[in-house]
Amino acid sequence: MLAVRALWLLGLLSLGLFAGLAAYLSPLKPSILELQFAFTPRAFGAVIHQWSAEDLQRYRAHLPVDFLLLLTYGAFGVVVVRTVGSFKLESTRLRHLSAAALPTAAACDAGENLLHYWLTEAPRFGVGYVYVVSASLSLVKWLLLIAFGLLVARTLLRTEA
Repeated sequence: MLAVRALWLLGLLSLGLFAGLAAYLSPLKPSILELQFAFTPRAFGAVIHQWSAEDLQRYRAHLPVDFLLLLTYGAFGVVVVRTVGSFKLESTRLRHLSAAALPTAAACDAGENLLHYWLTEAPRFGVGYVYVVSASLSLVKWLLLIAFGLLVARTLLRTEA
C-alpha cells in the first residue's frame, strides 16, 4: 500500500512540476526543445539571441525546479516497475532495464541542466564539444523517456492479452 501511495505521489508531483514548467516556459520562442537539440555553438546562439534578457533569465530560473522534476520522475520510474504487477511477468533483464530507464534519463537531464546553466551564463564559443555533449545528453534523455513509455505500454498490453 505504501508503494502505491508513493507511485501516485511521485506521478502527480512529476506531472504537476512538468505542467507548471511547461506553462512557465511556454512564452519562450524558439522553444527550449530547440535549445536542447543545439549541437553547435551557432545553433545554440541562434536560439539564445532570439530571446530577450528576460526570456534568458526565465530559462535560467527554471533550472532549479527542473532538478526537482528530474528527481521525481527518476524515482517514479523505479517505483512503477516495482509496484505495477504486470512487470513481474517480464524477464528480469527487462525489469532491470525498465527500472533504470527513468533514473538514467534523469541523470542525463541533470548533466544537460548543468551545462545549459554554464552555457547561458556568458557566450562560450570556443568549447564546441560542450554543445555536442549537452545536446547528446538531451537526445539520450528523450530516447529513454520514450523507451520507458513504450515499455510500460507493452507490459500493460501484454497483461490484458
